Amino acid sequence: MPKSRPTQSLVDLIREQIVVTLPDMHAVLGPVSHRTVCRKLTQTGCRSSYSHRGRYYTLDELADFDAHGLWSYGDIHFSRSGTLKATLINLVERSYAGLFARDLRRMVKLDVLAALSKLTQTGRISRTKIGGHYLYVSKHADIRRQQQRNQRALPLVRGGIFEQASKSLLGVLDEKQRRLYAGLESLRPDSGGDRQVAARLGMARATVTKGRKQLLSEDFETVRVRKPGGGRKPARKFAIVVGFFVENSCSLFFRDSQ
Repeated sequence: MPKSRPTQSLVDLIREQIVVTLPDMHAVLGPVSHRTVCRKLTQTGCRSSYSHRGRYYTLDELADFDAHGLWSYGDIHFSRSGTLKATLINLVERSYAGLFARDLRRMVKLDVLAALSKLTQTGRISRTKIGGHYLYVSKHADIRRQQQRNQRALPLVRGGIFEQASKSLLGVLDEKQRRLYAGLESLRPDSGGDRQVAARLGMARATVTKGRKQLLSEDFETVRVRKPGGGRKPARKFAIVVGFFVENSCSLFFRDSQ
């Protein structure tokens, strides 16, 4: 039997069921060791869940990861970062103004307090107390300071200034520009994802998702504001043109005077 046959059978199984467990894979591969199963998983590009203690597996090609690199299949959750701890570190490091435990819990859809406690104890992330709650920030001093500055500026945003400005801006954009702007908002680490951006901007979630995917793939046309050759000419070219006319005008003047 060709060596690739068991691996292909495993891929076919996952494509059919979307999410599988180790017993499911053993049923396809037969009585093989756990090490053999792990080797086959590596060959197929499998990914284990960060929920349910990594019990479930899927293929990257089947996962529709959001802007935070997260994807859920029912109550089973997967992350591009892998484990829950690695996911929390990535979310905190990429956040605009740090993240509270409630924010992280909402994003990963799991209780995160125990994992956050271990991460701070081992120095993999930092935290600071704000208003009686811990704000989780980067372990890197420069990033941490910027996140804390951004956090202090957030009351203005949460007070409605940002939302009002966003709605005013949307009012002067065309359909494509509104979609791309919404996609850009969804890419912000603390945006809450496509669903919350859609609710905040009064748009369909599918529109936000489409805009985000277009931005990431650069699948959109750009339109010039001015026609080719329009706008102010470079100063050097302008000086040359003026000099040419002055020189020729003077020549004509002296020739006519004679």
